[in-house]
Amino acid sequence: QVQLVESGGGLVQAGGSLRLSCAASARRFSSITMAWFRQAPGKERQFVGVISGSGAITRFSDSVKGRFTISRDNAKTTVYLQMNSLKPEDTAVYFCAAQTGLTVGRYDYWGQGTQVTVSS
Repeated sequence: QVQLVESGGGLVQAGGSLRLSCAASARRFSSITMAWFRQAPGKERQFVGVISGSGAITRFSDSVKGRFTISRDNAKTTVYLQMNSLKPEDTAVYFCAAQTGLTVGRYDYWGQGTQVTVSS
């Protein structure tokens, strides 16, 4: 069983930055691949980025590449999403997710989400 709690969302002007956190309660957290997704009103959920259990490997969607970074602190069982150069189109509810099984891209647990609003 894994519980995920996101925080750090808010309202920011275009060009600004925010850092989201995802606190996890999980055994063997360092073996869990973690990802961030987002969902804007009326749109499907969209992959943002993923980080391996060790933190050595990250991958991002083209829409955020070069602006967003993901990191993790396994001692604190927390994953972070650093968002820079924010654009209005980044406005969405952001979710973190955990892949605890062996199937790549299959996320078993999700947080409740945190709202990010970017004003123009």
